[in-house]
Amino acid sequence: MTIPAKSVMTTEIVTVSPETTIVETARRMLMHHVSAVPVVDPDRRPLGVVSEGDVMHHFGAQFQGKRAQWLRMLAEGETLAPEFLAEIRLNQHQVREIMHTGIISAGEEASLAELADLMLEHRIKRVPILRDGVLVGIVSRADVVRAVVENVDNLLEPTN
Repeated sequence: MTIPAKSVMTTEIVTVSPETTIVETARRMLMHHVSAVPVVDPDRRPLGVVSEGDVMHHFGAQFQGKRAQWLRMLAEGETLAPEFLAEIRLNQHQVREIMHTGIISAGEEASLAELADLMLEHRIKRVPILRDGVLVGIVSRADVVRAVVENVDNLLEPTN
């Protein structure tokens, strides 16, 4: 028995645009209990993906250390360009700065086995599902595991 992506995919997908701030993206992920969101254009064509890890890197010690150094310079009387000051404000950064653009996707008819192979090969946790280049669903590792458990008897092939 082959199980297609369209039968296991989530269709209510939380997405963001490239202009969405990183802070707003993090809020949406928390509010909807998701660990990543696709970044899409106005036609829902995927442009990238942002995960919790990407957000964490942005707020990590290395970035914060640089930001603190720049703020010390400002406090000591250094004149910094307005564009630079806007750049170091955390709430100004857009998701386009941190999104991953190498999207691994599949079509609605991709099998559960194909999806699992994609996830394992590319070490990803979810696969966007596209129809004519437009995002229509997403399949996570949990979706694959759930489908396997629910259909284990039908998925096992007899051995001779």
